[in-house]
Formats: sequence, structure tokens, C-alpha cells
Amino acid sequence: MNVLLCIAIAFAVGLLSSRLMKLINLPNVTGYLIAGIIFGPYVLGRFFGWSLDAPNSLNAQTMNLISNVALGFIAFSIGSSFKLSAIKSVGKSIVVITIFEALMAAIFVIIGLFLTKIFIKEIPIEIILTVGAIACATAPAATLMVIKQYKAKGPLVNTLLPVVAFDDAVALIAFSILFSTAKAMAKGSNPNVMDLVVWPLVSIIGSVLIGFILGVIISFGHKLFKSRSNRLIMSIAGILVCVGVSIVDFKALWGVDISISGLLSAMMIGAVIVNMRKDSDRLFERMEYFTAPIFMLFFVISGASLDITIFASSNVGIVLAISAVYLVFRAMGKWVGAFSSAKMVRAEPTVQKYLGFTLIPQAGVAIGLATTASQTLIAEGRTLVDELGNITEAGSQLVTYGGMILAIILSSTVIYEIFGPIITKLALTKAGEIEKPVKTLQK
Repeated sequence: MNVLLCIAIAFAVGLLSSRLMKLINLPNVTGYLIAGIIFGPYVLGRFFGWSLDAPNSLNAQTMNLISNVALGFIAFSIGSSFKLSAIKSVGKSIVVITIFEALMAAIFVIIGLFLTKIFIKEIPIEIILTVGAIACATAPAATLMVIKQYKAKGPLVNTLLPVVAFDDAVALIAFSILFSTAKAMAKGSNPNVMDLVVWPLVSIIGSVLIGFILGVIISFGHKLFKSRSNRLIMSIAGILVCVGVSIVDFKALWGVDISISGLLSAMMIGAVIVNMRKDSDRLFERMEYFTAPIFMLFFVISGASLDITIFASSNVGIVLAISAVYLVFRAMGKWVGAFSSAKMVRAEPTVQKYLGFTLIPQAGVAIGLATTASQTLIAEGRTLVDELGNITEAGSQLVTYGGMILAIILSSTVIYEIFGPIITKLALTKAGEIEKPVKTLQK
């Protein structure tokens, strides 16, 4: 099948899965992932000619491009949460809680996996660092869905909403640093100060600077273009510039080992626009309608990217062990980080006790980071060939690592998206922020 037919089928199965998820009261993102896995190139899709290697099909390179574009729009929407007036109103306590709960999840996962490595020595350190960084992220969509559905309100909700918006930014920064380190180790190079600190720092600063400049340009461009359509086009163009710059190979061009993060750049565009334009809410509202099909396609493709053959390979034990540790230790880290930081800033007792439970859901950004890590490692692994054109041992290792990371995060995400919203609802109920329906006696 050619690219357009594959995309059409992805939309169709995505829509059908959303109907099914509504019947069984589960988030749509879970349905998109499962639909992608079932109808992807590793299961039913292969019977219809969907191959990741075929030049005219929805191949790995095209899927990578679509994923990067979707991630740019996701990051742009996250940037809209960084309104300075909102940050000042919630105070420093939200910042403290966000940093603690996000980083504590990463620390717990990394420690848990290093302890597991004592018994399973085959667990790669590169994967430990990468999934540790991804553990920071939370799923704002799943949390907001529960809050809106049950009309929850109170101190816990007032703290939860800004926290889930900010901690994805922490996840992006942590991922930029830890994945750069993991990638250097996977290539077989010895990480030094330049690899561990300087280049990642330059990459982060460069990414933020590019996003800031584009955000300023787009904000001033709103004075020239008054129609909502033209303003939307400018914003889309800015996001595509971020994505385009992020896939430039600076090392091949100028020998500089940096990589611009399209996620950080696009997030910065959103942050600049929301602070410079008083009418920015109209732009972001219009962007939601435009990005809905892109997000669906992204999740379906993410599911389709899951190489289920890895569960039948010799690495299945390692993947399952890492997934189990990730599920348990990330949840522990979220709760410990939220509880300790909320107690430190003297938050409400209900916030201290229940906030950590509401931070368990994980989806969009986590899948995006896993997809980025997976596709980057696989792409770089396939470039390492010998004189006969065969992938070298080091290249095969990179490809294997890429497949394992995506398998770990996607399988964990499905579980988190099934049970996370349920736990969030229970926590909000225990905190007394979901009103129980009043029963009236009939005469």
C-alpha cells in the first residue's frame, strides 16, 4: 500500500477505536495505540503490504517525519500553559512541587533499574537513562478528562492543573540531557565533559533561543496579518521550522555535536505567543481543531511502530523486567516527590496526601519522547555498515535498543492509561473534590 492509503486506514481504525473506547469507558488514546498495534505493519498490516522498508509505503522514514511534526504541535500546546501571570498567581510552590515530583520519578526509576541490573546484568545502562528521563512526564489530557467529566474542584485540582502542565517541560529538559548521554554511550564513545554537559547545554540553549526568536516574529506578525487563518498559518510554519531544524545533522555539516530539540523550540514559541498576545487564546483554540487529526495519526503510528516481535525474541525477559520496574518505581517516585514537596511548601493536607496518585497517567509526551529515542537510535544504527553494506554489531545493538525503548514505554502507557484515570478519580473522590450525586426520595 502507498503512503496515502496507509494514512487513510490509520484514520479509519483510529475513529473506530474511539467508538469502542467510549463503550468501555477508556481514554481514546488507548484505543489509538491498540488500533495501531493491531493494524500496523507487524500484525495485520503486513498482509496488506504495509512495510516499514518499502519506498512507496508508509515506511519508517515517513512515520518518523509525521511523529516529529505531531510532537512539535504537542509541545506548542504545552507552551501555552506558561503564561507569566498564571505562574505568578500559583506562586513558587507549584514550581517546587513540579520539579520534585518529576525528577523524583526519574530518580526512582533509575535507582530501581540499577538495582534490577544486579540480578539481570544484561539490562543496558543506555536504556536505564532514557526511560528514567521519560518517567518525568505526565498525561495532562487524561487528568483533565477526569476533572471535567466529574466537575471536580478544590485545592487538589487547583494544584494539579498547573503541575501537569509544567512537568512535561521538566521531562523535555531531562530527556535532552540524559538521552544525549545514553546516545553517546550506545555509540561506543566515552562520554566526557563536552558530551555530558557542554553539548547538551548548548543544544538546550540553542533550542530555546530558536523558539524564542520565532515566537517573537510570529507575535509581531499578528500585527500584519489580521485574519485568524493567516495567523494560524504563521504558527504552523514556525512549528515546522522547529521540526525541520531539529532533524538537521549539524555534526555532518560543521562537525558540531549538537542537536536542536524541536520539542523545546516549539514549546518556547507557544510560551512567547501566550505572553505577548492578549488574544492568543483564539489562536490556540483554532489550533486544537487543526491538530486533532494529527494527534490521532501520531498515536496510531506510535502503536504501529511497536515491533511486537521483540516479545518473542531473546530480549523479552529484559523488556518485561524493565517495564515492571518502570511501572512500579515511577508511580512510587511520583507519590514520594509530590508528598514531600507539598509538605515542604505547606500545601493543603489533601494535596499532600493525594496529589501523587493523580500524576500516574502517562501518554502523549512520554510516547513522543520514546518514539524520538527509538527512531533516532534505529536510524543511526542502520547507518553503521561494513564494507559489504551489512549493519555492524554496534549498529544492530542500536536498532535493538530503539525497539526495546518503544516496547517498554508503549506497553507501560497502555497500562497507565487504563488504570491511571481510575486512580485519579478515586484520589479526587477521597479528597472530597468530586461531588456525590444527591439522592432524592420519591413520594
